[in-house]
Amino acid sequence: MIWTIRVDLLSGAGIADDWAATIEIDSKSTLEDLHFAIQNAVCFDNDHLYEFFVARTDRSRDRVRYDEENADIFMSLESLFPLPQNKKMYYLFDYGDSWLFRISRVRCAPKEPKQGEKYPRMVGESGVKPQQYPEWDA
Repeated sequence: MIWTIRVDLLSGAGIADDWAATIEIDSKSTLEDLHFAIQNAVCFDNDHLYEFFVARTDRSRDRVRYDEENADIFMSLESLFPLPQNKKMYYLFDYGDSWLFRISRVRCAPKEPKQGEKYPRMVGESGVKPQQYPEWDA
């Protein structure tokens, strides 16, 4: 089934404005697949470490991490959702610049894949796309 996922940028080194994307993705996709979909949506170079985590807030110390170290990144989305009550999913990219995104399922019904469409795919975007490496004024 195809799910609709919303990705909201919360913070990062070069953040200038709000940004969000809506992505359609197969529910059997892995967290790694979602990582690549977000990278494509935000147009970043995939040149840093990353992790996903589930927590009450983005600053909670009590969090469940999913990363490459323990091969957790290959878990399917359908094995993680629905999230536990009062918990949210976050995606942290580049531990130095700390690009932080909140991941949530949109409340529309899952649907069958459309013939000829390639998933995941970005179907909506709002705000100003951040620059991964902004040109800083000297």
